[in-house]
Amino acid sequence: MPAPPFDCEWDFPPPSDWPDDDDVVAAGGDLEPDTLLHAYSHGFFPMRLGPATGPLAWWSPLRRGIFPLDGLRVTRSLRRSCRRFEVTVNRDFRTVMRECATGRSDGVWIHDDFVEAYCRLHEMGWAHSVETRIDGRLVGGLYGVRIGGLFAGESMFHREPDASKAALVALVGMMRADGMTLLDTQWCTEHLASLGCTEVSREDYLALLESATGVAILAG
Repeated sequence: MPAPPFDCEWDFPPPSDWPDDDDVVAAGGDLEPDTLLHAYSHGFFPMRLGPATGPLAWWSPLRRGIFPLDGLRVTRSLRRSCRRFEVTVNRDFRTVMRECATGRSDGVWIHDDFVEAYCRLHEMGWAHSVETRIDGRLVGGLYGVRIGGLFAGESMFHREPDASKAALVALVGMMRADGMTLLDTQWCTEHLASLGCTEVSREDYLALLESATGVAILAG
């Protein structure tokens, strides 16, 4: 796989030019692999404004959600529940994305063009899914983008209680075993906070990202 910096054709603004009162830092561009990889390695990610035909915006939350890899809260009941599931990796990436798209209660933002774009990243080895199964049946999972020591989590879903939590527990275990350092959740929701997610400032996140990926951001 290519190493950073990626061959992005778009001139995104540096962090020094990002607004200090808005999570949106740029607009336009495309969902080509190099564009996405450049974005994630520089601290921002895509999401459309409004419906599927809305403009493509690039987001870097002022308060960024992250999971400290030693801070995941695994209760005794969750640990017992995890034993119910078989965990697989990268077996059903497209299906996990589709399930995440249809299973959200806050509106659909994983549109068809996003599915195709991230499936291309998956085929290239940059995007990954963690799946949970019962008797071989897919019941939960998550997906995201890995660059060096970063896993940028995008979304998760469950069709059985604790199925997505079990995928998260498995992901954290694999990250720790592989020496990774940064698990990004974009925003820290109430649900994620109950599992140990915390918030850091945008600047602190970019410093953590530099350390995880080796890409110079704040001085660039």
